[in-house]
Amino acid sequence: MTTMVLDIGGTAIKSGLYSDGALSEIRETPTEAKQGGGHVVSQAKELIADYQRRFDFQRIGISTAGEVDSLRGIIAYANENIPGYTGTPLKDIMEQEFRVPTTVENDVNAAAIGEAVFGAGKGVSDFACLTYGTGVGGAIFMGGRLYSGSSFFAGTFGAIVTHPDERNSGQDILSGCYEKYASTTALVRSAMEQDPSLSDGRAIFARLGETQVKDLVDRWITEITYGLTTIIHMLNPACVILGGGVMEQSYVLEEIRAKLYGNLVPPFRSVRIEKAALGNRAGMLGAAVLDQKR
Repeated sequence: MTTMVLDIGGTAIKSGLYSDGALSEIRETPTEAKQGGGHVVSQAKELIADYQRRFDFQRIGISTAGEVDSLRGIIAYANENIPGYTGTPLKDIMEQEFRVPTTVENDVNAAAIGEAVFGAGKGVSDFACLTYGTGVGGAIFMGGRLYSGSSFFAGTFGAIVTHPDERNSGQDILSGCYEKYASTTALVRSAMEQDPSLSDGRAIFARLGETQVKDLVDRWITEITYGLTTIIHMLNPACVILGGGVMEQSYVLEEIRAKLYGNLVPPFRSVRIEKAALGNRAGMLGAAVLDQKR
């Protein structure tokens, strides 16, 4: 069976075909997310139609930004990174257009499924998966299955309160929360306050040898361990998988391990901290096998 897969992100839509454990015909197309949810859906439909003209596939799997009601395939909530995306019945739209079964899942959940089947979570029954980027995304595996919670939103780790003194939920519901301090966005914001030329992760880590830059990176890594400490004590996972482009920096993972274990109660120190293995293909691979782990 061949599956058409899409991974819809705020910047790009990755697409391809999946068959017999492998991806092929991979493309990357600008999402143009600021033009709104309707435009993003049109982009996705055009991509699928182009593949359908040239290839046979029997189903569609979609990984997407936003919170997803995976039972109905609806975008239950999306922030202003994709305006007007909330409420989009993505499953119904694609099934009506292309006449093949379609499954839809949140991008971090899909990436976690990909890691469970093909990557760092393979053979692990209980693990948490977090991605660090614009925000902090998360997914939970329990008993070898994705745990979605009562309304499909389990694993929203970015909303853990780590700085209660900074809470001002009347103005910003995520004030004082984990992603405000532990995301890559938070790292870049702090770095630019120190030096405006430190405008992305690559620039920051290129200057890691400078004392001031290393100090701010180390403070950011400490923020990462705050959230992980809570998550590990709450879920008692065998493994925590960390993803996002910034985790390609070996220094980050090494320092997380060095700082984290001393903050864990001894029975929890057997947890393994692993880097996500599948890179930017995790969402596509997860979308291809959504029914295996949900």
